[in-house]
Amino acid sequence: MRGKYVSLSVVSTATNYVMEQDNVITCTYRTYIKPRESGQLKLRFWHSNSVDSTWDVGSVAKGSMPGGAWRIEAAYAADGGTGRDGQVVPGTSVQITFDGKSGKAVAPGETFWSDPVLVELPDGHELAFTWTITTLSSGKTVPYNTEGLLVTAYEAEGNKADDELGAAFVPAVSRLVMPAFIGYARTVQQRMVFLGDSITQGVRTAQDEYEYCVSRIADGLGTDYSVWNIGSGWARAYDASADGPWLAKAAEGDVVALVLGVNDIDIGARSSRELLNDLSTIVRRLKQREDGTGARILLFTVPPFNFTGDREEVWRTVNEAIRTRPPEGVDAVFDIAAVLSCPAPEEHRIQPKYMSNSDDPHPNGLAGAAVAEAFLKWYEAQRMN
Repeated sequence: MRGKYVSLSVVSTATNYVMEQDNVITCTYRTYIKPRESGQLKLRFWHSNSVDSTWDVGSVAKGSMPGGAWRIEAAYAADGGTGRDGQVVPGTSVQITFDGKSGKAVAPGETFWSDPVLVELPDGHELAFTWTITTLSSGKTVPYNTEGLLVTAYEAEGNKADDELGAAFVPAVSRLVMPAFIGYARTVQQRMVFLGDSITQGVRTAQDEYEYCVSRIADGLGTDYSVWNIGSGWARAYDASADGPWLAKAAEGDVVALVLGVNDIDIGARSSRELLNDLSTIVRRLKQREDGTGARILLFTVPPFNFTGDREEVWRTVNEAIRTRPPEGVDAVFDIAAVLSCPAPEEHRIQPKYMSNSDDPHPNGLAGAAVAEAFLKWYEAQRMN
């Protein structure tokens, strides 16, 4: 589907929430993204108008739920400079079109591409993506990602997509409204997709610092390897096993790293058997792509998340199964738990130095570095075998 285009960024734009309002609105969203390469870039933007994974208990947004009807009024790519202050470098904005038109009506559940555009990004500068969206009805409309933002983003009321000075923009707080995929034309050795939850996404690491493990792994692999991060806060394996839009994204990888299970054990209250069955279903479906090739599957153990009681027992049972008898079709197992866990018998707990704060077991930037270092050594050994 993505053809010769590979992911420009390691920022996850997977969707786990959806706009819901009582009236029609027009709003502009501007986001700053660090590109994996600079210079003259041929870009295309792809979007999926569906929610990828369930948020919380699913009262608002559930995995595979289609978005509503809405319209892109205008969209621009520009040199965002280095300030992330709501502005773009004057004169660098390039309008993005869709089948030659400046706007596009988006239907529920629709997937679509933009036309190609050329953007020049000097070394050290970021891409600024801006689009104005009008909802066409009340109720649920535009899917997006809600979490503590990992990148700087702004919002403005009305159609401000071509406003390079950004005077009307205010900082976004917990709403990242972006295309599902920002691609640039490049030939690579391998396309790697990371399918996971907030730990894969990088939640709780510092904004704009790109210190979570997937970002550091991408840096270590280099730009001859495409890395597409589709980690999603609150996501669980049963969201992916449903074979909806989220899993379809993962199926684009030559290699798919599965980092799931924490939310299944926690809010999902899945048994070890249910979780292992869901992981098996994901692996089987990724191996059965229409082109007959099938992805290489790297299954991670479930990261430690300070579970206790029955949840700790499920965590231990699932990880023992992953290490000793992983689902059929898994090509290799990476033991992320061994990197992050306290020594036995407290291995269900994450080492305190790796916690994002004293009460939150989400891995911090130090943990991202440790996981990336271990993974890159392990992956190099895998490739040598």
